Amino acid sequence: MADEFRKRTATRAGELRDQGKPAKLDAILVDSGDNGARVYAENQARTCEQLGIEYQLHELPVGSSQGTIETKVMELNLDPSVHAIMVHMPLPDGVDSHHIKMLLDPDKDVEGVNPANIGNVVYGRSMRAPCTALATLKLIDSTGFDLKGKRCVVVGASVVVGRPIAVLLMQREATVISCNKFTEGMDELCRSADVLIPAAGVAGLIKADMVKPGALVVDVGVNRILDPETGKKQTVGDVAYDEVREVAGWVSPVPGGVGPMTVAVLLHNVVELAEG
Repeated sequence: MADEFRKRTATRAGELRDQGKPAKLDAILVDSGDNGARVYAENQARTCEQLGIEYQLHELPVGSSQGTIETKVMELNLDPSVHAIMVHMPLPDGVDSHHIKMLLDPDKDVEGVNPANIGNVVYGRSMRAPCTALATLKLIDSTGFDLKGKRCVVVGASVVVGRPIAVLLMQREATVISCNKFTEGMDELCRSADVLIPAAGVAGLIKADMVKPGALVVDVGVNRILDPETGKKQTVGDVAYDEVREVAGWVSPVPGGVGPMTVAVLLHNVVELAEG
C-alpha cells in the first residue's frame, strides 16, 4: 500500500518538476548523539531522491541552543522558496520541543505537529494531521472497514499519535475509547474493540486474549528490544504479532506496517504543499 501511495506521489512530483516548481523538503537535524535520527534523515533523503523530491538537510551542531534552533526555523518560515519544513526529533536536552513546533509556519508544517494544525484537525478544518495518525486511518480505510458506530479503542494518548488518531476516528462517527496506563479494566476494553490501535510504546502489550476475534488491529507501537536468541536489538510493536494474527481479522506488522505508510504520507504532504 505504501508503494502504491509513493508511486502516485512520484507522478505528482514529476508534474511539478515539468512545471518548473519542484517539490522540496527542508529538514532540520540537531546533532544530539541520537544515531536513529541521523539514520532516519539519511533514509529520508534516499526516498525523496527516488520520488523526485528535492531534500535539503539543515544540520546544527551538538550543543545548539534553543535560540539557535528557533532562528533556523524562522529563517525557513520566511524563505519564500521553502514550502515544507520538518524538525527531526529528538532535540537536545534542555530544548523545548513544544515551543519549536509552535514556531513552525502552519502552512509549511509538513508533519502536522504545530498545535494550530492539530487544533484544525479537532475542528475538522484540515486533514494535515500528524503523519502517523493519518497513516493509521489510511490503513484502516484500505480494508474497506466501515467505522461508523464501531467501537474503537486507542491505547496511548500522546499529543501527536494517540489523541489525533482518536479525533480522526470520531470524525468518522466511530465510538472511541482512549486508554492510558491508569485505565482500569483495559484488557476487557481491548477485547470489546472492533478496531484496536495500540500506541503505548510497550513491547508485546497486546496479547491474543485481549483481542476480539475478527477485530482490526493497527499496531502503532515502535520499541527497540534485545533479541534473546541473537543478543542484537530488534524493532517490535506493542502487539504480540505471532499470537494476535491468529485471532484478529487484520493486523499490521512492526516493522513494515504503519512506519512505511507514515513516510509515504509525509512525502505526499510535501508534494501537496508544493502544489499550493
